[in-house]
Amino acid sequence: MINHVKILDTQVLSDNWYVLRKITYEYFKKDGSRHVQTREAYDRGNGATILLYNPQLGTVILTRQFRLPTFVNGNNDGMMIEACAGLLDKDNPEDCIRRETQEETGYKISDIRKVFEAYMSPGSVTEILYFFIAEYSKEMKVNEGGGLQDEEENIEVLEIDYEQALKMLQTGEIKDAKTIMLLQYLRIHSLM
Repeated sequence: MINHVKILDTQVLSDNWYVLRKITYEYFKKDGSRHVQTREAYDRGNGATILLYNPQLGTVILTRQFRLPTFVNGNNDGMMIEACAGLLDKDNPEDCIRRETQEETGYKISDIRKVFEAYMSPGSVTEILYFFIAEYSKEMKVNEGGGLQDEEENIEVLEIDYEQALKMLQTGEIKDAKTIMLLQYLRIHSLM
């Protein structure tokens, strides 16, 4: 157990895309001994994610897009199948995810439910991700989705059978943590 954590120094290493900081801090252990450590923390802001599901059809809406970090770490084509998500910018999680859902998937949703929030990589990234689910129907489709051109998004919208999506976890076709968590949430709570 540690306590009395105090930041001693913070240096910005990069603020090109988001902010990477080198932070030196001290803390005291239970035995009273003082320790100093230096770590890097990447601050990309907080985000929100949502899984659209249709229990009558037995389907979910997912997206597919290129993710450079996965490409440089062994994902041959860099394409990832994911739940819709986005950064909060200046709005709250609910407004953010409504906007992102329409931009990315083309669905205009009204009733959303927050199911939990989580730090996705607490050893190096400051982000908290807010997780939502919402039922969708064909009538909610207002455009083709695909993301914003001015943000250079190139997103493919996928409507996938829920049971097939679960199989895609086993085959490795879906490797995105937030998507895995939301698909399992539906199963745990018998929503499909």
